[in-house]
Amino acid sequence: MTTSPDDSDSIRPFRISIPDRDLDDLRLRLDLTRWPDELPGVGWDYGVPREYLRELVRYWRYEYDWRAAEARLNRWPQFMTTIDGADVHFAHIRSPEPDATPLIITHGWPGSIVEFEHIVGPLADPRSHGGDPADAFHLVLPSIPGFGFSGPTRERGWEYQRVGAAFAELMSRLGYERYGAQGGDWGSAVSRELGRIRPDQVIGVHLNMIPGAGASAEPTDEELAALSPAERERTRASWARLQAWSREKQGYADLQSTRPQTLAYALTDSPVGQLAWIAEKFNEWTEDGVDRDHLLTNVMLYWLTGTAGSSGRIYYERAHASYWGQPPEPSAAPTAYAAFPHENFIILRHIAERTNNIVRWTEFDRGGHFAAMEAPDLLVGDIRAFFRDLRSDAIPA
Repeated sequence: MTTSPDDSDSIRPFRISIPDRDLDDLRLRLDLTRWPDELPGVGWDYGVPREYLRELVRYWRYEYDWRAAEARLNRWPQFMTTIDGADVHFAHIRSPEPDATPLIITHGWPGSIVEFEHIVGPLADPRSHGGDPADAFHLVLPSIPGFGFSGPTRERGWEYQRVGAAFAELMSRLGYERYGAQGGDWGSAVSRELGRIRPDQVIGVHLNMIPGAGASAEPTDEELAALSPAERERTRASWARLQAWSREKQGYADLQSTRPQTLAYALTDSPVGQLAWIAEKFNEWTEDGVDRDHLLTNVMLYWLTGTAGSSGRIYYERAHASYWGQPPEPSAAPTAYAAFPHENFIILRHIAERTNNIVRWTEFDRGGHFAAMEAPDLLVGDIRAFFRDLRSDAIPA
């Protein structure tokens, strides 16, 4: 990993260059894996099945090519800057179209900028991908402080509101006075926050998840009666999915919200532990999984940077922030929601509209939580369509 010397608010060129010794260490650790026992015939009920993980580890050890992945990532111009005491790593892909709209896209957990590999080309250079050059974007892809090359963080308090303020400063440093924001998972909270705190700069916010817009309590008969039949059914389904989530799938978030440091020792010492922690989510939160090379490159950004603990701290910081448990602060930014059927939570429009300026709502028939990896064509099309009507207000740098 190389950067030029730090200045207070400088933007320094960055290139991924992992030392061979780090890769040798990874191979040795994989060779020395100590495998746990497993009950027969339980599938995924208790977590990641051992044989599934054994095969994935075998592929990681003997066939996966980090250097090829590193070279692909290094095709993107990358930079580092320091904001509010934290290193912020980002890719900045300028479109060949001079009038392109600036767009900052933010990942979540357990994701990274690797998620966006299949959408960068069509968004930045639609002319070369069968699209309208008027739909082009200048792309800024930051790593959240604490994640990947933006980590580890060095002090408390890096919850999503602070991240949003840092990314607003990043866009200012890049000279973008008017821009859009897009995100899912934690990226949805950060992108929404950008629109909330910078309504005069953010022309629109496109989300594939909306914080605080699902059923948080069992709907009453009075609440259901006020809804359309379709929304009534979605509300019932949202509550049922939330109950199932709390019963079977909430543990990772509870642990990272309360004891991220304890977990960090295991994940930072064991690459198989780190892989299992992340691979489980890609299995559960997607419709048909994702390409294993893509998955492993994402895992590598956590492993090679030692940021299992600092990335998990965003859960702790949110759970201990003054706003925890309160409805989201209202946002006036024009907001679009892309609903993918295998998203973890069913987002309810009548709740989302209480605190968001919803101007576009699109429901798709495929895709899940990691939309940029699972259904890049659908996500790209919806982003283009949303910003097409807003583009006249953007002033690219």
